Amino acid sequence: HVGLMGALADEALAHGGRVVGVIPEHLMRPEVAHQGLTELTIVDSMHTRKQTMALRSDAFIVLPGGFGTLEEMFEMVTWLQLRLQDKPVALLNVAGYFDSLLQFLEHAASEGLIRREHQGLLLVERAPAQLLARLAAYWAQAPVALRADSDTSLG
Repeated sequence: HVGLMGALADEALAHGGRVVGVIPEHLMRPEVAHQGLTELTIVDSMHTRKQTMALRSDAFIVLPGGFGTLEEMFEMVTWLQLRLQDKPVALLNVAGYFDSLLQFLEHAASEGLIRREHQGLLLVERAPAQLLARLAAYWAQAPVALRADSDTSLG
């Protein structure tokens, strides 16, 4: 219910959207847990939270955030690289927020610490419409089994 996640949830709900939250029990305090969500799942740990979100998601869109956001993004990209999940990870680079991070990732690739073929695992766009178009293109090219069932990869 706090920060950008809370603001995004509130806006989605205000416009008739369905919002599902997954929160670890240790964060389940009234000032943190959004009480107005369509569905709220309480889990035992942050790891279970990420696994639950990964199973229930069709894609991952990363918005500006801090350590938690970056940790979740890198875990989903790593799972994609290791073929533990096959859903796209997309970064919305609002107003250049992630420019320095993207420069660092390029540096890591130039040093040989990230393979060039893995750089494309993170889809990056500056505008929401372009990001959604890239995700639509991804799903248009995805095997029929993936399009039919988003829970196939981590089960």
